[in-house]
Parts: sequence; C-alpha cells; structure tokens
Amino acid sequence: MPEARRRLVLPGQYGPLFDDGGPALVVEAREFFAARPVHRAKAHLWLSALRHRVRELGDRAEHVQVDTLRQALAGRSGLQVVDPPSRTMRAEVRHWGHDTEILPSRGFVTDETDFAEWAAQGTGRFRMEAHYERVRRREGWLMDGDRPVGGRFSLDDENREPPPRGATTLGLPDPWWPEEDDVDEQVRLDLDRWERDGLVRFVGRDDRRRFAVTADEARLALEDFVAVRLGDFGPFEDATLTNDWTMAHSLLSVPMNLGVLDPVEVVGAALEAHRTGAAPLASVEGFVRQVAGWRDYVWHLYWWFGDEYGASENALGAHEPLPDWWQELDASAIDAACLGTAVQGLHDHGWLHHIQRLMVLGNWALQRGYDPVHLTEWFTDVFVDGTDWVMPANIIGMSQHADGGMVATKPYASGGRYIDRMSDHCGGCRFDPTVRVGADACPFTAGYWAFLARAEDALRDNPRMVRPLQQMRRLPDLDAVVAQEARRTRS
Repeated sequence: MPEARRRLVLPGQYGPLFDDGGPALVVEAREFFAARPVHRAKAHLWLSALRHRVRELGDRAEHVQVDTLRQALAGRSGLQVVDPPSRTMRAEVRHWGHDTEILPSRGFVTDETDFAEWAAQGTGRFRMEAHYERVRRREGWLMDGDRPVGGRFSLDDENREPPPRGATTLGLPDPWWPEEDDVDEQVRLDLDRWERDGLVRFVGRDDRRRFAVTADEARLALEDFVAVRLGDFGPFEDATLTNDWTMAHSLLSVPMNLGVLDPVEVVGAALEAHRTGAAPLASVEGFVRQVAGWRDYVWHLYWWFGDEYGASENALGAHEPLPDWWQELDASAIDAACLGTAVQGLHDHGWLHHIQRLMVLGNWALQRGYDPVHLTEWFTDVFVDGTDWVMPANIIGMSQHADGGMVATKPYASGGRYIDRMSDHCGGCRFDPTVRVGADACPFTAGYWAFLARAEDALRDNPRMVRPLQQMRRLPDLDAVVAQEARRTRS
C-alpha cells in the first residue's frame, strides 16, 4: 500500500474540515506576518491557531518554523494540499510541479466550479442577491416549497433599527471569550522577540485573545451567539454604540476565515434557532445572508474577477496617500467622534462591525480619495479577519467603488445624518451633522458633497446618482465646501 501523502496545512486551513486523517506538514513562515505591518492581535490569533492545530494533530504533524514558505518546501515531493485561499499561494503551489496533488478548496457553502458555471451564464454584472437566492433554493434554507419563508428572500428592511434611544449598550451579556493557555503565552513571547529583533512590525494592541482559534472554541462561540445574541442581531445589525463594540454581532468571521468553523454548520445553527422559535425570522435571515450570501459571494468574486482585480482599479481617480494617523491607528488627534471611536476600537481589538467598516472608515476614505489599492492592503493587515480574498471585493468594489460598479451599483457614501441616526456618536461630538461649512461643519456631511463634486464626471452616467448630483449642483455654498474639505484633507 503506497505511503499517504503529507497534507500541507496553510493559513486559513487550521480546522478539521481541512484534515482527512493523514500526515500533515504545518508551516510557520514568518513572512506571513512580516510583509507589511499587521495588527498585533491578528498576528497573535493566526499564530495561535497554527500552533493549536499542531498540538491537536499530535504525532501526525511535522511543524516547520522558517522565514518563508519556499524554504520549508525545498527538496520536498509528494505533497498534497487543499487549494490555497490566496492567488499568491495558488500560483506558488502550481509552480511546484505535477508531483503535488491539489484538492478542491473547502470552507464555503458553494464550490468554485459551480459558481463559475452560474456566473458565466450572466452578463458580468451579476449581483449577490441572485447568488444568495440560488443558494437558498438549492439548499432549501428558509423555503416553503418554492417560496421563501416570510414571502421575500431579503428581510433587510426589518433589520435597520437605530440603537435604542438613550441606551449606552444593547444590554446583552459579554460574548463568550476563550481561555488563553500556554500556547498563547508562548505566542506572545515570540511576537515580542520578533518585534524587538526588528523582524516584524505591528500596529494596535493585543490585550487578550477574544476570538476562537480552534474548532472546539468556535463551536462554543457559535452556540453562545445563537443562544444569546442572534435574536438582537437583526434589528440592530446596522446600529453603533460608543460603549458597545460587539453589539449583537457574532464575532465568527475570525474562526471561519481561520478554517476552524464550517460556514454550513454556522447556517445550520441559525436555521435551527428559527425552527425552534429561539430567534425571529428577520434576524436569522439577515445572518444567513451574511454567511451564505455575502461571504460566499466575495470568495467567489476573488477568483472570478482574476489576478488583476484589486491591483489597479481606480475608477474614481483616488490617489491620496493614507495618513500616518490612519496607518498607525492613532485616534488621539481625531475630533470626529464616530471616526475616533472606530479607529480606537480597531486599535484595541483589531475588529469592527460592518457598518463601522463601511459607513465610517470606508466612507471617510472614499470622501477623501484615499488610494483604493493601498486602502485594501491596509484593511487586510489591520483587521483580525482580513485575508487576501475577503478584502478586494469589499473595499475596491463595495466600499470605494473603484471598480466602476462591478460589485455595487453605487458608491457607499453618506453624510453625517446617517451616522447620527444609526449611532450615539453625534450627540457628544464637536461637529454638527446638519452643518457643512464652518468650524462646526461635520467632516462627513461636508465630505459627502466634496466627494460628489470631485467624482461627478465619473458618476454622471450612474442612474442611482442622478438625484444626489442634482442636489449637489443646487448647493449655494458648494465652492466653499470643496475648498474647506481640501484644506482638511491636507491637514
């Protein structure tokens, strides 16, 4: 009987889903943390996941600690690998030659071949909603025969409540937090030493590990979310409170992206909560749409759009460099309360929920014309769930509209009134969301009109932007707004 091939375990493949029982080669390559400055908490999580996986595999694992993946593979043959979750690593795997067995990718609801066959039938402007509906129908999730339960595939309009008036938190218990162990202790010591020796550079803070890095931990985190937070997830999905950084979100993106939690299992747990009446339909549908809709869709777009997507897209002509305070996560000099809260939260936890990412950080960057390629790299590096595959469609497409509409039908820009409605930030802020010129002018409100003025030529043929552009042209103080925001961007 031939000897079993050794399974190469790569980042994002640290769970049982990627294990078929044979010998394993787990490569700890420092290059994964050293290419650009990454968040300290992210480095901790990903290295902790790797080393916990080595411990779980026991005698089946060969743990190699090197500077580069290439060093670990020199002279080896007969390897087997689940197709990696990045274009760079896939190219490297294919460069090894015919002796490497490449298995289909795992860890998503639908496979790449299935998506590609479906996408090829369209016009190239296929939308997430169509993909999501197709998955729901195929799997029978939240379906009553041929019709969606509740009469619509998306109940998003029921999931846009502002935070409760006068509340400082949602009043939920803290999420389930993992217990750190000796693996985490050694990870901290090694990261400290690497940084001291000038081998890596980190940003942000790593106070304690707050995300699951093993399959057992991930299962506990999932159970806690479904039992305690899923019911409130829907209505407050888009709401933000200064003193409640988790709100009712699941915090499961990290274990899913690490490969220690199967998204099909996640969807199944949410569906069971609906079946038993433990969570309302709108919350369950909204959560299933995040996992089986958007997450799955973004993964497939990464491969479908190809190697060039994310490398040079800049449909709106945005070329401003990322400021030092932005790159270093330094909230000390930020006056806008919503932006300061987001940057400080990112510094402290390496994580923000999607509205803070899209409508605070992304909105700010879009309005000021930050370079979208560099911005995508930054999001990948400083978010603990950031990966090469997850950020291009989210930032280049959804957030910055740098792809000209391949992902989203319009730019996700808004003024301060939206932030005022969906958060408690504006009440204690020195800026007024209703003012666009002067010392009290909200940088998001003024920035919105300055952005439209800058991007008007690129957006004038977009049917969803006709009305905003008409409103912009009628502003009597538009020139003053544009000049004011140009000064603020340079300062």
